[in-house]
Amino acid sequence: MVEGLAAAVAVIALLRSNYETTEFVRFGSLLGLAFLQAELSRSVERLRRTLCDRPHINMTSVWTFAGVLVLPPGLAVALGLLIYLHLWLRVWRGMSHRPAYRVVYCAAAIVLSCLASGAIVAGWNGLPVGFSGSLRIVEAAAVFTAANAAIVALSVYLHTGGRSPRSLFGSGDDNLLEVTTLVLGTSTALGVVHAPALVPFVLLPVLVLHRSVLVRQLEIAANIDGKTGVLNAHAWHALSERELSSAARAKSKLAVLMLDLDHFKQVNDVYGHLAGDAVLKVVATTITDHVRDYDSVGRFGGEEFVVLLPGATETEVIPVAERVRQAVMAIEVDVVTASGPRTVRGLSVSIGAAVYPAGGTVLERLLHVADSALYQAKRSGRNRVVSLAAA
Repeated sequence: MVEGLAAAVAVIALLRSNYETTEFVRFGSLLGLAFLQAELSRSVERLRRTLCDRPHINMTSVWTFAGVLVLPPGLAVALGLLIYLHLWLRVWRGMSHRPAYRVVYCAAAIVLSCLASGAIVAGWNGLPVGFSGSLRIVEAAAVFTAANAAIVALSVYLHTGGRSPRSLFGSGDDNLLEVTTLVLGTSTALGVVHAPALVPFVLLPVLVLHRSVLVRQLEIAANIDGKTGVLNAHAWHALSERELSSAARAKSKLAVLMLDLDHFKQVNDVYGHLAGDAVLKVVATTITDHVRDYDSVGRFGGEEFVVLLPGATETEVIPVAERVRQAVMAIEVDVVTASGPRTVRGLSVSIGAAVYPAGGTVLERLLHVADSALYQAKRSGRNRVVSLAAA
């Protein structure tokens, strides 16, 4: 539906627009800069795309939004389509994270976003001017962002079933990057109209911004467990140390959960290790979905996970742990085995809990107490939650 609507309105826009020589010059300038930027940052974009597991913010809005502001609708649409075609042919083709159908859908989203935001500034000769004109540009940027975000979020929801704002719309940093590209797009549009000779210099901040975002993604990736998508042991430990220090200064509570999947070796033995990895990922996602938004989930090793719950008292931590335990019991994972497709079900998890300061005043002590509680849960029949104070 999205692609069909985009195709229809794109054809209408292309046929109904009246073009002047100046507009073709501006179109060629923006398209050339977009192509050059994509070529100069091919390796950066490919690596960013590989690292990203959420809605991916690229640099195309710099050029497409500039086109919205200075080009008639037909040329603005053509600009967005050609930019995405070039990215597909030169950067994304062959990447498992960027199949052709996604590129087509995202190009359709850009077409609709361009036309929706272009309607805000329609009728202006060149660029909106004055204070009211500036507000009109801000309004156009807001419409561009909202339309694109809504269309992409719809696709993510239908494809993955994700419901959290982060999974549908990306993180705060992702959206800040999108706003920054729109600001650069506005600057580019001003340059195209008032100082064309300076427009190529926009390439420098765009390239630097793109590389800076990659560095940030690499930093995040270094803290993430590759199999499960939660924090690795080192990152979780460092974050927990900081949270514990904050709790000590504020004289507040803090809890730690240690979780171990029961009889997980049987999953690997029956279904294979690849199936076991798939199960671990689903379990990690389930734990994350059933703790609070500001709790931190980490993989401690093997089939063991840890959760840090800032501010949680003992009366609060047990219900959270029980919610996780029951959610794990409901998990069903479709896996591919040597004998064909199968479904893993009947999982359970034993959970040990410790609360600061009763369970210990340093992280290692809290972990020791939570681990002791975990083994008591194992010894007493598994698939249960046990909380202990410091011995």
